[in-house]
Amino acid sequence: MGIKALDYETLNENVKKVQYAVRGELYLRASELQKEGKKIIFTNVGNPHALGQKPLTFPRQVVALCQAPFLLDDPNVGLIFPADAIARAKHYLSMTSGGLGAYSDSRGLPGIRKEVAEFIGRRDGFPSDPELIFLTDGASKGVMQMLNCIIRGQGDGVLVPVPQYPLYSATISLYGGSLVPYYLEETANWGLDVNNLRESVAQARFKGITVRAMVIINPGNPTSQCLSEANLREILNFCYQENLVLLGDEVYQQNIYQDERPFISARKVLMDMGSPISKEVQLVSFHTVSKGYWGECGQRGGYFEMTNIPPQTVDEIYKIASISLSPNVPAQIFMGLMVNPLKPGDISYEQYVRESKGILESLRRRARIMTDGFNSCKNVVCNFTEGAMYSFPQIRLPPKAIEAAKRAGKVPDVFYCLKLLEATGISTVPGSGFGQKEGVFHLRTTILPAEEDMPEIMSSFKKFNDEFMKQYEDNWSHSRM
Repeated sequence: MGIKALDYETLNENVKKVQYAVRGELYLRASELQKEGKKIIFTNVGNPHALGQKPLTFPRQVVALCQAPFLLDDPNVGLIFPADAIARAKHYLSMTSGGLGAYSDSRGLPGIRKEVAEFIGRRDGFPSDPELIFLTDGASKGVMQMLNCIIRGQGDGVLVPVPQYPLYSATISLYGGSLVPYYLEETANWGLDVNNLRESVAQARFKGITVRAMVIINPGNPTSQCLSEANLREILNFCYQENLVLLGDEVYQQNIYQDERPFISARKVLMDMGSPISKEVQLVSFHTVSKGYWGECGQRGGYFEMTNIPPQTVDEIYKIASISLSPNVPAQIFMGLMVNPLKPGDISYEQYVRESKGILESLRRRARIMTDGFNSCKNVVCNFTEGAMYSFPQIRLPPKAIEAAKRAGKVPDVFYCLKLLEATGISTVPGSGFGQKEGVFHLRTTILPAEEDMPEIMSSFKKFNDEFMKQYEDNWSHSRM
């Protein structure tokens, strides 16, 4: 027998090009160590419930009733479930054609898309059209769907912030496009300079690449910065001038840990700018139930909203969505519950507020503990985690450590992170998995470990780091930023 179609040698080359560091070498090694009995703290991925965050009670009650609708017929159901959860379960079941086991429209249930549109209208102060909202299996599926529509071949480029979440680099590789990096400035708290954008576009065009889209991640992943209104205006002006579609990854919009820069959606700023920009710039915005104080990653619920996208294009996107028949229906209900939350006076309102506020306040404290902890370490410097779920400290590796990494056949920050994992059980992601400037090294960790465990984790990190630096230092020193 000769070479077969699914032998490695004959696979689609784009599949082989894909790299996804969040579940890469470090994660695989951590999984091996866990099997050997070592305690592993998985801070490599923003997965709140896996690190002990409790689910919000009310959404789970509603979805439980929707999953088991026979409970609604039980005369004692009111002894176990509050009346508002029972009412909401009936509300969502009435939207389906046969309960949670039936396909929905390929765009999602119309009633829930209407609730999403109303949420966006309240948030931004401008009405939203449910017909331009598609529910998806997590925000990632929506991002992949849009990039698939944008990328026609290797000559098409997408501007992506560096450091970036590897969903973008992996998907662009998979679809055969070209990633056009624009670098965020670490010394300016991971700020964005429009001059860097212009330079990136000019360099891409010189290489024969047609830049068609720009990605923003706000709040940032892995960098956790929040974009200001002024910054968003600059970005939208740039997209208008360069005729780019803007992809707004806004999945961490509930995760804000400072008061100076609250979350503002790209859509609100676009609408505020008025004509002609508000009528011309094509924008696709993404959100999810996986982040915020919900953290329902495993449910896979998300949406995207399209602004200024022509009707014919919307029809084509609908056609592509139809190939998968239906986004998962329980996740759609989670999305409905997120965008149409309990109101004052509802029976479960106080518990819901207590739970959600407790999670966000704890995350704010954990962001500070982690930032301060990293900044207390030798040759480590870290900007404050303004939003999202991550810290992204810079690790100033001594030349001897870089040489040792090369001898071991490892990228220097991978070498450091592997040593950290072996010594402490802390599983992180090396900065090289997100992109970074040449000769600069980082790691990404979530701020999600339980608050009571955080001091011990940071103490363990500091002990490892300072011993590592001492081992490889040889009187080398590096000034802090």
